[in-house]
Amino acid sequence: MAARSQYEELARQLSAIGAVKRGLARILPAECPGGSAAVLTLLSRHGEMRISRLAELLSVDMSVTSRHVAHVAERGWIERFPDPADKRSRILRLTPAGEGVLDDLSRRTTEMFAGHLQDWSDEEVGQLNTLLARLRDSFSCRGTGGCAPGKHSGDCRPRQADSHDGSYTRTPV
Repeated sequence: MAARSQYEELARQLSAIGAVKRGLARILPAECPGGSAAVLTLLSRHGEMRISRLAELLSVDMSVTSRHVAHVAERGWIERFPDPADKRSRILRLTPAGEGVLDDLSRRTTEMFAGHLQDWSDEEVGQLNTLLARLRDSFSCRGTGGCAPGKHSGDCRPRQADSHDGSYTRTPV
């Protein structure tokens, strides 16, 4: 286990992540605020789903999720259709136009990071990606058994199969 001072420094460094998040927010087009980008990203990563599942993944309540969904649906970036298993529910699906928006967001994000990290080696960027994924994973346990980091059960954390290629690289926000 690391020394207390290491955790204090980690807390300071993570609080500075706000500058990175603000940089990411600045590159979003006006018609695609952060909440909309998150909706598109999650639908791309996880596939079609009910709005309740989307709200869970966004970690926001249904009213906020509904506003985000309405925004992207009005622009034709997602489609809503009846759930065959429950006609009262709707399934959300990314459209080709939504994929195009995501491609643009991914390009913008990649260019921003490439510009800001141009003095970093590929190895350093890879190490950061690995460590950030590990940090996120350590906080992801939601299992009822209260598992410990590094000792997760299959239902307590995101599985790599939840993303298209086993990575978490297509998150523009």
